[in-house]
Amino acid sequence: MIQDIAPHHFANEYRPSPPEKESFLLFYRGRDVLLTERDGKLDFPRFSELEGENSFLYERYTYLFSIDEDRFYLAPDNLRFDLLDGARLENREIFRTMSPRHLAFAGITGFQLYGWYRSHRFCGRCGQEMQQDHKERMMLCPSCGQMEYPKICPAVIVAVLDGERILLTKYAGRSYTRYALIAGFAEIGETIEQTVHREVMEEVGLRVKNLRFYKSQPWSFSDTLLMGFYCDLDGEDRITLDQDELAVAEWFNRGQIPAPELDISLTSEMMMRFQNGESC
Repeated sequence: MIQDIAPHHFANEYRPSPPEKESFLLFYRGRDVLLTERDGKLDFPRFSELEGENSFLYERYTYLFSIDEDRFYLAPDNLRFDLLDGARLENREIFRTMSPRHLAFAGITGFQLYGWYRSHRFCGRCGQEMQQDHKERMMLCPSCGQMEYPKICPAVIVAVLDGERILLTKYAGRSYTRYALIAGFAEIGETIEQTVHREVMEEVGLRVKNLRFYKSQPWSFSDTLLMGFYCDLDGEDRITLDQDELAVAEWFNRGQIPAPELDISLTSEMMMRFQNGESC
């Protein structure tokens, strides 16, 4: 999955320190990210490559995280990169296929933090400009004391099994058109297990039993912490499709599962685990 970057080590502790010339600088504009090309491979620019055009660079930065000995920082919105060789803006979807994987993971994780900082510039309670806290990753209102932490939404990925069959779906009205599993966000006042039951019933009208937690995944494309469950069909297998959420829901035999396009997601791993006959 995209966060599986061993032997590299991701350190998300908030320990801001001044950048070095070789520190990475992450610049985003809307849904695009600034990348450079070196020897045919995509990379992120470093401070040393942009300091000439941006005299303020070592004064206006936001520490994000580290991978191994490399530190990553969020660039200010007015960054200039006209003179940067090989520079280009790419849509964030590039991180689904970008290599090496630890840089792809850094890029999409940085994008999640970029979106959070961008949407919390002003206090939602009193309207005053927020300030970055110096001790933890938090935005603080100096007027009313409102505190805002990064947005992380709990959600479930559900593989419904019926013996040698698995239920696969396609989303309605989305650009992603490949088969997936049932998915949905947790609602207020429910456990994550109740989320599984509710989402399956809402989307396909089925009852399930024997819930088995598989594993979790941070999914920064949607500010989500995914929790994967396998479960068994409980009763009738007749599907009642929620056409607002899904375009298709079908039962597939173990040997008929369409191959996933990528191996970066929890959904793909769970589908392939069932197809390969592994314990689910």
